[in-house]
Amino acid sequence: MAEPKKMTIDIYSDVMCPWCIVGYSQLQTALAELKGEIEAEIRWLPFELNPDMPPEGEESVAHIARKYGRTLEQAAAGREQMAAAGKRAGYDFAYQGPSPEPEAMLRNTFAAHKLLKWALIEAGPEVQNRLKLALFDAHFQQRRNVSDPDVLVELAVAQGLEVEGARAALSDETLGAIVRQEEAQAWDMNISGVPAMIVQGKYMIPGAQEPEVYVNALRRVAAKGL
Repeated sequence: MAEPKKMTIDIYSDVMCPWCIVGYSQLQTALAELKGEIEAEIRWLPFELNPDMPPEGEESVAHIARKYGRTLEQAAAGREQMAAAGKRAGYDFAYQGPSPEPEAMLRNTFAAHKLLKWALIEAGPEVQNRLKLALFDAHFQQRRNVSDPDVLVELAVAQGLEVEGARAALSDETLGAIVRQEEAQAWDMNISGVPAMIVQGKYMIPGAQEPEVYVNALRRVAAKGL
C-alpha cells in the first residue's frame, strides 16, 4: 500500500473570524476522508480583520452593523446564521462559560498573532495548531479577552509552552515585524478575506468551503506531484 502523500497547508486567519474555525472544521472532515491518502501539516498565518481595533474592543453586533452598514437586527440575524453554519461544520459558537453571560466582543489580535508565530517557531505546527484552536474557543465559547497578555500567556501555558517565553514573545519587536511582513504578503497575494488556505506554498483555496471541495482540491494538488 502506498504511503500517504504529505503536504503543507498554511491558513491565513484571524482569531476573530468565525468563518476561519468553520473552514478549519470542514477541512478536518475532508482530511479524515483522505486518511491514508494525504497527510497535511497545518500552519497558521496572520491576518487582522480589524487592525485598528482599540484596546477596549467593540461589541460584535454593533461592530458588524457599523462596518457593513447594517441594522442591529440584520447584524444579529447574521450572527444566528453563523451559529447555524458552525453547528453544521461541527463547531459550537454558543457561550459555554459561567453566568452571567458577557457581551460578545471583538478584540485587537496583533498580540495573539505574535504569540502564534512564537509557538510555531518554539514548538512546531502541532502545538501552534492547538494554541490557535484554544484561542478560538476562548474568544467564541468563553468570551475571554484574547488581547489581554495574561489571558494569552495562560492559554499558551495550557498548551505546554513556557510562561516566561510566552510573556517575552508578546513584547518581542522582531516577532511583530515578522507578523507585519506576513500580513503584507497576504495583501500582495490579493488576499482580502479569510480563511485563505495555501497548499504546498502555491495553490490557494479561498474562503470556508464544504468538505468535498477540500477533498477534491487536495487530490488535485496531490496528483500534480509533491
